[in-house]
Amino acid sequence: MMRRMDVPDEKQQTARRIAAFRGATRVLARGPHTATMGEHWARLTDAAGTVADLSGTVDLYGDGVVADLEERVAGLLGKEAAAFFPTGTMAQQVALRCWAGRTGNSTVALHPLAHPEVHEREALSTVSGLRAVHPTTAARQFTADEVHGMDEPFGTLMVELPLRDAGFVLPTWEELQEVCEEARARDAVVHFDGARLWECTTHFGRPLDEIADLADSVYVSFYKSLGGLSGAALAGPRSFIDEARAWRHRYGGQVFHQFPQAIAALVGLERELPRLPEYVAHARVVARALREGFAEAGLAWARVHPEEPHTHAFRVLLPYDTDVLTEAAVSQAEETKTALFGRWWPVSGAPGLSVTEVTVAAPGLEWSADDVRAAVADFVRRLP
Repeated sequence: MMRRMDVPDEKQQTARRIAAFRGATRVLARGPHTATMGEHWARLTDAAGTVADLSGTVDLYGDGVVADLEERVAGLLGKEAAAFFPTGTMAQQVALRCWAGRTGNSTVALHPLAHPEVHEREALSTVSGLRAVHPTTAARQFTADEVHGMDEPFGTLMVELPLRDAGFVLPTWEELQEVCEEARARDAVVHFDGARLWECTTHFGRPLDEIADLADSVYVSFYKSLGGLSGAALAGPRSFIDEARAWRHRYGGQVFHQFPQAIAALVGLERELPRLPEYVAHARVVARALREGFAEAGLAWARVHPEEPHTHAFRVLLPYDTDVLTEAAVSQAEETKTALFGRWWPVSGAPGLSVTEVTVAAPGLEWSADDVRAAVADFVRRLP
């Protein structure tokens, strides 16, 4: 049997894609894979002294700079206390498990596209012994009426803000208030999956602490919007956070040293958090220019979702196979040093339709609407 030698395997394709985006001089945002380990380390060491006293001792099991970070987060979110976790998955599992014990109900109401349902390998049930129910299956935030209409009790309502796998979508402020009020009318507590809560203030027109005040507990990530190394925080009432620390230990999250992650998180809070509203505003410029560019290029069907992004990230859908679109994106980055899109994925249940995520951060602020339209024209020319 002859072997085909001209078809690269998945590792080769991934390496080529990363090399192309790393070499691009014009990007809308730079992901963590586009910098080398040395570059990440250099940026962290350059900034560390601006957020922490480097002459102090390192943290031991969560004191020192880790405790400083926890206090900072609790203040930003207007909560009594916060606890640092090595991963958001652990933070969420602990939060939901603690609320199940306190409410006496192990059923969690959440969206089927929420992170625990899609990206955590059934940890909600397998590790924590909890059961999920869904107010809706529609690819949008659920409503207060849908929460009201659920036909069985639940102890916790979890709201993901924004709902990433539906297109980084948010409810209106009034809708979010109504959802939380309805949950409490059903004797349930409210937990926010706020991995990207940092970037929601523009859409809601409210500060972080006012948004977080609607929930009994909030989880936030330090790398998704803030550019940190890893890690998350869980914030809420002090007694709840004390209990969460105990479960963090049981789950294996009592880490000996975490000062690099804590310092990177503090740098993100200092440098990236104040800029997120600017990124959100420019994401709307980019999204509009993408729609215009696709129309000018004559694509019969192209979608930017939401049409006006709720955060600084959104989705683009095109009627082409995934491999075709990814090849166009990689070749554009290689040949023009402009990376408009990253990797594409197939849309489940829709053969021939693919989706990608677009994030606009500091590098994207340099793009004008004309720049975006020109990049779209070049990208479309690469399609069959």
